[in-house]
Amino acid sequence: MVFVVLGTNDKDFSRLLRAIDHEIEKGTIKDEVVVQTGVTKYHSKHLKLLDFISMDDFNHYIEQADYIITHGGVGTIIDCLKLGKKMIAVPRLKKYKEHVNDHQLQIISEFEKDGYLIGVENLDDLGKAIKKIKNFHPQKYRSNNKNFVKMIENYIEKDQHTSWYNRYREVIFYLVFGVLTTVVNILSFYIMDLFGVNTYVNNTIAWVLSVIFAYVTNKLFVFESKTNGRKELVKEVSSFFGARILSYVIDMAGMYLLVSILLTNKMFAKVVMNVVVIILNYIFSKLFVFQKKKKVS
Repeated sequence: MVFVVLGTNDKDFSRLLRAIDHEIEKGTIKDEVVVQTGVTKYHSKHLKLLDFISMDDFNHYIEQADYIITHGGVGTIIDCLKLGKKMIAVPRLKKYKEHVNDHQLQIISEFEKDGYLIGVENLDDLGKAIKKIKNFHPQKYRSNNKNFVKMIENYIEKDQHTSWYNRYREVIFYLVFGVLTTVVNILSFYIMDLFGVNTYVNNTIAWVLSVIFAYVTNKLFVFESKTNGRKELVKEVSSFFGARILSYVIDMAGMYLLVSILLTNKMFAKVVMNVVVIILNYIFSKLFVFQKKKKVS
């Protein structure tokens, strides 16, 4: 039996599963293949797919497997080494949006250099690695390497060693699409104002259009949220619109205060309230709507 481990990372790694399916169809893999998929959604007639499993089941599959195919997660690699298991490790790569950086390349490289596993960076070479694994004998695991590996992982993972773009990517994207959402809101408001639409009806319509635009862009580009099934999607949409309704109430109250009470110019008031709403919406989305789902495999 071959056990494939994708871990609990919040990003898809179906690229590896497609390559394994291909090797099964070629006849390179003839054994049963069990996959711990995590968040990766994949359908296959060849693979036994399990999403998040208990630690007892996880350890059982590791012990029973003839060899392991895994991503570059340090925890899984060390668990397998302790049991003397043969391993093929494939790094998640940033260019395929499988991770935020390429630190798994370096981790796998260090383990491979010391003879602990077979690393595969290019999945075209997966078949060669599978043939090679039969006669591969991993080095016996030495516990003092754990500190060394942890040092590498910490060096790569810590914020001060990642690029400023990776550190602030989410905020940058939110600001970009926040500005575009504001443009949608203000432009809609301005166009309808030209036609003499009531200020508060106008403000409501502009709000609806901007919220729809904001949800789509936030989900796809800012927080890169993945929903599993209709129930989870409905919950996410409801949370998003609920948070936006709260900011809408604040927006309307601010518009009333600035326009009707303080007699401020309508367009100036609209710009001021949009700045306030952008800040509030980021806080709501980050903390309550697009939360990262943490599960244990």
